[in-house]
Amino acid sequence: MKHILFKRETLIDQLKANINWDVIIIGGGATGLGVALDCVTRGYKTLLLEQVDFAKGTSSRSTKLVHGGVRYLAQGNIDLVREALYERGLMLQNASHLVSNQSFIIPNYKWWDNFFYTVGLKVYDFLAGKLSFGKSVRIKKNETISRLSTLKTDSLKGGVVYHDGQFDDSRLAVNIAQSCIEYGGTVLNHFKVKNLQKNELGKVSGVIAIDTETNTEYALNAKVVVNATGVFSDEVLQMDNKDAENSIRPSQGIHLVFDKSFLPGNDAIMIPKTDDGRVLFLVPWHNRVVVGTTDTLLDSHSLEPKPLDKEIDFVLETANRYLNKKANKEDVLSIFAGLRPLAEPKDKSEKTKEISRSHKIIVSDSELVSITGGKWTTYRRMAQDTVNKIIDLNKLPKANCKTQGLKIHGSSGSVDRTNHLYIYGTDQKGIEELIKENPSFGDKLHERLEFTKAEVIWAVRHEMARSIEDVLARRVRVLFLDAKAAIEMAPMVGELLRSELNETNDWKSAQISEFIEIADQYILK
Repeated sequence: MKHILFKRETLIDQLKANINWDVIIIGGGATGLGVALDCVTRGYKTLLLEQVDFAKGTSSRSTKLVHGGVRYLAQGNIDLVREALYERGLMLQNASHLVSNQSFIIPNYKWWDNFFYTVGLKVYDFLAGKLSFGKSVRIKKNETISRLSTLKTDSLKGGVVYHDGQFDDSRLAVNIAQSCIEYGGTVLNHFKVKNLQKNELGKVSGVIAIDTETNTEYALNAKVVVNATGVFSDEVLQMDNKDAENSIRPSQGIHLVFDKSFLPGNDAIMIPKTDDGRVLFLVPWHNRVVVGTTDTLLDSHSLEPKPLDKEIDFVLETANRYLNKKANKEDVLSIFAGLRPLAEPKDKSEKTKEISRSHKIIVSDSELVSITGGKWTTYRRMAQDTVNKIIDLNKLPKANCKTQGLKIHGSSGSVDRTNHLYIYGTDQKGIEELIKENPSFGDKLHERLEFTKAEVIWAVRHEMARSIEDVLARRVRVLFLDAKAAIEMAPMVGELLRSELNETNDWKSAQISEFIEIADQYILK
């Protein structure tokens, strides 16, 4: 039965059967999916439309942290940190298969730093309250060296250990999309909103959307439309009012992915002072190491942002200042860039660190509701605030938020991380069943990697994957872990998809070439 639930045909049929919705959400990243789950669990008839794929933009390109933001603490933004730490605790409870407690070590090379970070992190611990991930502690030089074997030891004084969360961003997005459907919502990827509909009073009353697979157009009505499109918010605001000024300034952050040998232990490293005033993280992730990030203001945005040479040099130089195992461009397995949708500051200042990371809800004259800013950690709270605001506007009947203790699809109590399939949570059994039914699905997709054909089949049947890129970028994270291997396995994945989706060989060839064109940008030349 579940299999039918997630089929595109089932979801499209729901669209054909209903032209009137309580809420239509534009955008299938963390924010839009959070709003959809909040709406559907409050009992509203909910439709979410995503132009490409869930978490295709910013939401699959994070530093993979669920965190309060040690950096915001230093800026004195206590309320933002407290809210994020509370939400971090809820994420661990509600999606234990994807969120884990990660220890971070701040190496100290000056005695004063040791004191400063110890005190600061005690405040961080205190703000986490009952949902703490563990106390921060000072550790001596010897312990720092034994835990971080690749760390430079010259003039090292010791370290401070603290705890934060680590997660898989686009897997969580997919699981939230599944949860929305299980609670009765309709959620569609590869479905582009091309215009807003308005009533005779000039209020937004729905959308015109197009199924990009069939080019079928739909006119859909809604009591309220939510714009949750991140860096694309201004496009939707300009559909509403062609003279609307830009309100979003994209800031780019890049990440380099390395082999586990660059950080062999279980601890992450947080480098607190970099030349651009941000912090640099080295985080273990899927048996690799993610290193980032940068903060570069851009004037434009795209679905596939490109890392700049100066950003690559900055990350490599900063990391190498702290590592005794030198990281070179040749060692980079994958490089990915993401855009943060920062609210444009009033004085147009160039400092992205000063632009607020907290979220903003904007209600246009036409009653279009836009939600911008924020971060993955606070996705649930952003959704709650957005829906409460919609109720305050009398656009929807009052109902209480239900997401605080709501378990996300796949959530399982105890997690055994020895098998790479643990990220599927309760769905792991389903993937193992597929292999029992058809042992060839147990074959690996690539000799160098752990992933199997069964995961591709599962992604198509149960996770709404429609393209090679959907599978290899956001379901099975190969593109983000080893871009060359992703390109090498594209023909095999293309054939699995072709047969599952009953497509033609021409379709498959087009898919492979489209994927290779995108994946090529993830290889550092």
